[in-house]
Amino acid sequence: MTQLALVVLAVVGLLIVMRREAGAPAALGVLAVLGIAGMLFGAPLLGLVLLVGAAAVAACGLPTLRRRWLSPRIFATFQNVAPKVSDTERVALEAGTVAWDGELFTGRPAWDKLLAYRDDGLSEEEHAFLDKQCSVAAGMCNAWEITRERADLPAELWDYLKREGFFGMIIPKEYGGLGFSAKAQSAVLQKLAINETLMVTVGVPNSLGPGELLLKYGTQQQKDHYLPRLADGREIPCFGLTGPRAGSDATSLPDTGVVCKQVIDGEEVLGLRLNFEKRWITLAPIATVIGLAFRMFDPDHLLGEEEDLGITCALVPRDTEGMEIGRRHHPIGSPFMNGPIKGKDVFVPLDTIIGGPEMAGQGWRMLVECLSVGRCITLPSGATGTSRYALGWTGGFARIRRQFNLPIAEMEGVQEPLARIASLTYIAQASVMQTANLIDHGEKPAVPSAILKSQLTEFQRSLLADAMDIHGGKAVTLGPRNYIGIGYSANPVAITVEGANIMTRNLMIFGQGAIRCHPYVLEELAAKDADDIQAFDKAFFSHAGLIFGNAARAFTQGLGIGKADTPFDEVASPYAQDVARLSAGFGLCADAAMASLGSSLKSREMLSARLGDVLSNLYLTSMVLKHWHESDKVEGEATLLRYSCQTLLYRAEQALVELFDNLPNRALGKLLSVVVMPLGRRWNKPQDDLTREIAQSISHHTSLRSKLISNTWDRQDGKRDNPLAHYNALLADYPKAEPLYHKVNKAYAKGELPVGALHPEQRVEAALTAGILSEEEARFMREFEAEVLEMLSVDDFAFDAFAQQQDKVVWHNAA
Repeated sequence: MTQLALVVLAVVGLLIVMRREAGAPAALGVLAVLGIAGMLFGAPLLGLVLLVGAAAVAACGLPTLRRRWLSPRIFATFQNVAPKVSDTERVALEAGTVAWDGELFTGRPAWDKLLAYRDDGLSEEEHAFLDKQCSVAAGMCNAWEITRERADLPAELWDYLKREGFFGMIIPKEYGGLGFSAKAQSAVLQKLAINETLMVTVGVPNSLGPGELLLKYGTQQQKDHYLPRLADGREIPCFGLTGPRAGSDATSLPDTGVVCKQVIDGEEVLGLRLNFEKRWITLAPIATVIGLAFRMFDPDHLLGEEEDLGITCALVPRDTEGMEIGRRHHPIGSPFMNGPIKGKDVFVPLDTIIGGPEMAGQGWRMLVECLSVGRCITLPSGATGTSRYALGWTGGFARIRRQFNLPIAEMEGVQEPLARIASLTYIAQASVMQTANLIDHGEKPAVPSAILKSQLTEFQRSLLADAMDIHGGKAVTLGPRNYIGIGYSANPVAITVEGANIMTRNLMIFGQGAIRCHPYVLEELAAKDADDIQAFDKAFFSHAGLIFGNAARAFTQGLGIGKADTPFDEVASPYAQDVARLSAGFGLCADAAMASLGSSLKSREMLSARLGDVLSNLYLTSMVLKHWHESDKVEGEATLLRYSCQTLLYRAEQALVELFDNLPNRALGKLLSVVVMPLGRRWNKPQDDLTREIAQSISHHTSLRSKLISNTWDRQDGKRDNPLAHYNALLADYPKAEPLYHKVNKAYAKGELPVGALHPEQRVEAALTAGILSEEEARFMREFEAEVLEMLSVDDFAFDAFAQQQDKVVWHNAA
């Protein structure tokens, strides 16, 4: 009995020490005390074992002892097996900041740190801009006209965007810009996402254009000249980075800038001779100033001893001699301005380098630091805005589209995708706005930018597919009335650009996060490079404590013991506790994968992607919980929170299970499975009752629907028709219409109306004649049905309308 008690006490004591990461002295104390107790109270053999364990802990864990024999051996091994970090990788790793993403790597996320980033909302000026200027811009768009008739935005819309400062959202007011917060910039793009071309046209100059590079790195002369002109639209920027052979691998640029001298107006000027070929450059066909990335060389040593200066960024005016620009690519589904740029022997002075000659070779750092912030905003905001509109349109359509004498929103096959759309919209809204809020607090979230870009654009692809399925023939028949088909066809653009999702998921999220966000890996690599064994010893054994701590936390919390404390209410707290549990499991698995695979983990992209999926889903869940905690809650939102968190945590566990099943070391995979999920998986997909409740909420005029489609163009106050306004009006009238539908259909089924009254309009008139409907009710139903029919109708065209070359049309029935 004594032996059993000592074993239990030893296990419990060590788990407590490990959970708290109390270190070797605490573990040594537990083992020594219990060992002595065993020697004194009739368990000498067990006591001896415990004392030997205490001695081993002392030898391996106490700094003064381990540094004599253990640390040098580990350091030598680490120097041989640690992955080599290239200069370009190091720049990417050092770019940006680490915030909540770092907390998720610790296994003990401190929720108070996340909640300390208070979301104070938008300013009055920002709200006014959203309400007025964004509504006006949205109201000037029709997807069919822009895509098929103009292949461009209307001229009056271009003028309006320039006049109202849409291209200067990130430019400070002292330079004539709007000086908007990141949250406001995101909200603007979400509202403009009613049209893909409009959103991209506004989004790119505020993220991928040279504006942010100028703000951070430009010379004062460059700022004074360009920023006011960018802010008011006198200059339209683009940025030339990608080319035929440099896409995702942007560091392999074959474009060159060679330092040379050239006589201009009788004066010898030191500059660069540029040769480049770029493609997929948004706004290039109409740009007046081109930000250009190239590899800079100084073969004649006109600047110094170094010949290969590295990637450099410069600003080149459109009319520079030798520039070929103006042709267009044809992006799938959307005619936003995009095209190639070529240059042969283009000479520019050295002062065209962004930041001046002293910033030569700093282009990669500049791009990584600035573009990661833009990646948090533009495409994630566009995807989120698209989800708002898709939810509003689809929920409305599903309620007014009747089959088998009932709205299709009452069919469970339709309710399932409706709930998915609502959940993905809710997650996207919370994630993009809370991450923008981090930016407004001074963070530059590099890893979250990759998470948001890849995850939210995939959400967009998924929910648009669901929306298309629910709309059916309404969505697959293109024309001015089709508000969703063109946007659906344009979705692959968001999947592909700003870091293709395949690359982002498989290489960037965990590949960058494992080193950048981990509490100790970067310190260990730095100690290796500096050959500093003291710094390595401190980082390595802190890292070891973290591994033991995460193992203990994951195991005990997996058993339901010692759940994490959270600051959330009773609705959100269980999900926050499980984020903490899975964070510990994720941290343990990340370390296990890095330790077992070493540098080969870089090439094991499917394993890296699964670890990235765990991190992504934990990050998104955290953003949803923070959004819930801080926002005003509406009826039905708790159900949506449960559905969304259960979905994300299910996905996180699924990624872990797939990781366990595919680790090359099968014994390690099984061990991790037992430690991280001792009782098996905890989360399943959301249950059907949640699905039904959410589908009902978003297909009726409810406070939850209104919250989810807030910050959209939802009024009939523009130059173009607004389908969302139509659906909102129909849903507002639906409670009055549904009982009348029921009354008329019941009368028809009982034979009280003529059998030939097959159309709803015919039945309404017959019901009026039979006295089943009053004159007022019949008048209401005539107007309601007319509006419904308009929203269900599709366009048709002349037989030869789609042929660009009329002489090639085959007239099959010429007579």
